[in-house]
Amino acid sequence: MHDDQLDVSPELVRALVAAQFPQWSGADVRRVQAEGTVNAVFRIGDDLTARLPLRPGDPAGIARDFARERDGALKIARHSRFPVPQVLATGTPGPGYPLPWVIQTWLDGTTATDLDPAGSPAFARDLADFIEDVRGIDTGGRTFSGGGRGGDLKDHDAWMETCFAASYGILDVPYWRGRWKTWRELPREAADVMSHGDLIGGNVLVSPDLGLAGVLDLGSFGPADPALDLIGAWSLLDRETRPVLRRRLAAGDLDWERGRAWAFEQAMGLVWYYERSNPVMSALGRRMLTHLRQELDTSP
Repeated sequence: MHDDQLDVSPELVRALVAAQFPQWSGADVRRVQAEGTVNAVFRIGDDLTARLPLRPGDPAGIARDFARERDGALKIARHSRFPVPQVLATGTPGPGYPLPWVIQTWLDGTTATDLDPAGSPAFARDLADFIEDVRGIDTGGRTFSGGGRGGDLKDHDAWMETCFAASYGILDVPYWRGRWKTWRELPREAADVMSHGDLIGGNVLVSPDLGLAGVLDLGSFGPADPALDLIGAWSLLDRETRPVLRRRLAAGDLDWERGRAWAFEQAMGLVWYYERSNPVMSALGRRMLTHLRQELDTSP
């Protein structure tokens, strides 16, 4: 998926586990075919997973990020009935792999990519409850870190120009450029709240009765624009269930419009960047854009 991607195999993970965590060395190690773009994921036995970053980076910074995820998972577990993976151990660089990595709990369920809950009002209510649970976690006085989505929409102008330039012949660039011109000017009124930050299909687990079974990947968890987690309205729901989430969260017009803007910012990057390397992620971007345009074209 990335030009600088690291080669991570089951054999490598097996060796790292054996060397650093011998208590789990006898467990079977097998790759999880996930559509995530940040980490390679491997199942260890029946109850554990290993996550290993796919791209080179500063080991100390990656270790801090994993520690932040660990602390975030503990906080969410205290505030929400919906499970998130808990970090059990942090590995260190070893032969064949230069970065920290983690072992965490395995959650049962099917990703929303494989079991689509878009038409389930129960799922929409559960998703709203999870968003509200996370918003209720104290920020501790912290504000948006300045990395990724969740701060000032205008900070993404350069990235959006890259996306527009790469999307000619793929998407209706003039239409979406016009939308971005309006969205980037939306004012910000609400204070930062805690946010999952990446509520898309591969990060959400669905139960057999189409409820929310759990939420994965806390790499973006932190203080952000309250509208950021509304991305889930367009990545996970359809036109019938979207209003269920909006009513349950009592989302006003400005927050809802900013949610559209954040969903658009994410979707535009997915379509072209992953068109060949990760078709599932590219298709997710197209799905989000389709949902956005259907809603926009039918708005009064």
